[in-house]
Amino acid sequence: MAPPEEVVRTSSVNRARRAQSRGLDTPATRRRTLADLRPDPEFFGRFSERFARFMGTARFLAGMTVIIVAWVVWNSFLPSHWRFDHYPFIFLTLILSLQASYAAPLILLAQNRQEGRDRVQYDSDRDVQFRTRADMEFLAREMAALRSALGETATRDFLRSELRSILIERDDRPERSERASDRSDRAERGSRSERSDRPAASSRSSED
Repeated sequence: MAPPEEVVRTSSVNRARRAQSRGLDTPATRRRTLADLRPDPEFFGRFSERFARFMGTARFLAGMTVIIVAWVVWNSFLPSHWRFDHYPFIFLTLILSLQASYAAPLILLAQNRQEGRDRVQYDSDRDVQFRTRADMEFLAREMAALRSALGETATRDFLRSELRSILIERDDRPERSERASDRSDRAERGSRSERSDRPAASSRSSED
């Protein structure tokens, strides 16, 4: 029996020879182990959804009813040497229980996948709702700002009323100037008459 050092040396030499024959630029192939034989959860998930969807159809119910009725009729009315499951149909009961035992976890797996999708859809809808609410609040604030800004600006009716008042004031200015000139003329006439009356009154007083 060779010593352990010799075994290690020969194994390293064999590995080096295999590497040289394969080439240094070629990656080494990884050996398949039991860990690589893990089942694909996505494949089983899709299969469970298809199975659960098929079990919920009328086709599955009708086919299962036809098989059970044919089984019972075959094993009840045909000759005994042709029967393979005599009354009380233990083999049929075993098949139905086996089918139920496999159908229950597959249906649960399909429900879990659907629940996960519903949760993702719910989170997405909630995010969309939050964004929509934020957008609505932003639009409400913008509308309030626009209303306040429009309240400070001149509207069409306000401009019309201001222009109308300006035109009325412009039309009234000649009348006001005429009235003022009439008043000034009257005042001058009154002052002149008072001045002319004063010398006459003074001469009368001296004569007396």
